[in-house]
Amino acid sequence: MTLRNPISHLPTHEVTNVPPPLGDQDLYGIDMPLKEGLRREGADWAKKAVSDFGRAAGSEETLEWANQANRYPPEMKAFDRNGMRINQVTFHPAYHDLMLLAIENDLPSFAWNNPREGNHVAHGALSYLLNQVEGGVLCPMAMTYAVVPALKATPEIANEWIPRLLTRKYDKRDIPAAEKTGITMGMFMTEKQGGSDVRANSTTAEPEGSASGSGAPYILSGHKFFCSAPMSDAFLTLAYTDNGLSCFLMPRWRPDGTRNGLYIQRLKDKLGNKSNASCEMELVNVSAIMLGEEGRGVRTIINMVQGTRYYCAIGSAALMRQGLVQALHHTSHRSAFQKKLIQQPLMRNVLSDLAIESEAATALFLRLGRAIGESESNPAEAALARIGTAVGKYWICKRAPGHVYEAMECHGGPGYIEESIMPRLYRETPLNSIWEGSGNVICLDVLRALYKDPAALPAFFTEIEQAKGGNRLLDAAIERLKTEATETGDLEIRARRITEMMALAWQGALLVRHSSVEVADAFCASRLGDHWTGAYGALPNDTNFAAILTRAGAPL
Repeated sequence: MTLRNPISHLPTHEVTNVPPPLGDQDLYGIDMPLKEGLRREGADWAKKAVSDFGRAAGSEETLEWANQANRYPPEMKAFDRNGMRINQVTFHPAYHDLMLLAIENDLPSFAWNNPREGNHVAHGALSYLLNQVEGGVLCPMAMTYAVVPALKATPEIANEWIPRLLTRKYDKRDIPAAEKTGITMGMFMTEKQGGSDVRANSTTAEPEGSASGSGAPYILSGHKFFCSAPMSDAFLTLAYTDNGLSCFLMPRWRPDGTRNGLYIQRLKDKLGNKSNASCEMELVNVSAIMLGEEGRGVRTIINMVQGTRYYCAIGSAALMRQGLVQALHHTSHRSAFQKKLIQQPLMRNVLSDLAIESEAATALFLRLGRAIGESESNPAEAALARIGTAVGKYWICKRAPGHVYEAMECHGGPGYIEESIMPRLYRETPLNSIWEGSGNVICLDVLRALYKDPAALPAFFTEIEQAKGGNRLLDAAIERLKTEATETGDLEIRARRITEMMALAWQGALLVRHSSVEVADAFCASRLGDHWTGAYGALPNDTNFAAILTRAGAPL
């Protein structure tokens, strides 16, 4: 924890011009775009839950838990002291503190436990708040949230497993799921030889008895190369039967109460996301149950992938927001050349640019949450959610690394030191773009939605054209996008360009409709104008920096 009364008089000098500790953060209270978006997208009823959690997540205690959980990462425990294979992973106590905080506040199940307008918006907001502090525990939260629609493909499985997921109790014990007070779930898809090409997988499944097909027991054999949160209580995976690639639910424990054949080979030594265990796994005669229709495994599990991709967009928006908060704090208290850094003209340009990028990401993920929540009852929102999840996942995640790096640079040398939160935020940023489909995979999914789903493109243009007339640069960008999206030549080569144009037009439309004039005009002038390199700090001369920084929460 931060020392409240450090000694500032050292033998050779006095410590001055150093920003004070940030201390407890009210992550919701200082985030105007989040507060407005929660109300706008139909989730104002959840304001108290989100507000209360914003203070809990931003406390110094929670920040220290995150620091400890990442400084002392998980360890593999393949055997017990008697030499029995147990395939466990052990975690620092701080990791369990974070898991308890998340689950007691309903982070994995808030949307499902509150079936009403704006439920996925509020759910996203809660995840966004904790992601600003610690991303590792959000991996099991994301998968536990996202698995629910996939489980519904087989009602008897859903009826058994979903109630266990919806409790607000964290039970870290490694015992059969039926004996626990609450559970989490994961997803194992990737294999060495295939990566994103899951149809190249080699894991096989044979019926355990005479029954086969949906709901029947199978025995799986094979391997999985990236298995995150391996201490979850069950996992969805893909394996081949005689009738094609199918989806299965694999519990950690067999129905007879013995350990299932999930053999951890090693833990991954990752660039970031250190608190979260990721491993390689051998499946040795694993007991599993077929979920969904045989041979349609990708279609079954894609319902889960959509939810985890939504979490990726949320996570990247959160990293940008916290990087901005840290940069605003540092520059508001550090002086150079007789002025606070935040008063220096070029620094104001950089910070303002970071602020509008962060707000655009927040606005997009909140709008996407509303589309996801209304998908079951509104076909247009369902179409927007299908294509919008891919667009949002690609663009927000792509923008996060450069954004957090620039926020780090605002600190100078102190931002590069591990005692700062900035290195951890920076190492976390590439992850969301890589996991759940890297950039090329996501952009190809955008193409598939555009040209195989007749409702997708009309739904998207209906959405962004609500802002027409609000900014001439946005209007022109929409017209350019119409031309680009309807050209049929070299589609795969242009997939990133199309996706990026869609993302920028959507963000511009959201800001024009819902943000301040200063933020919307600066976004459109920089992102949709004639000259934009993607770097930060090149906003036009006539930008109202004071209004943008005040809206972003800069200290007065």
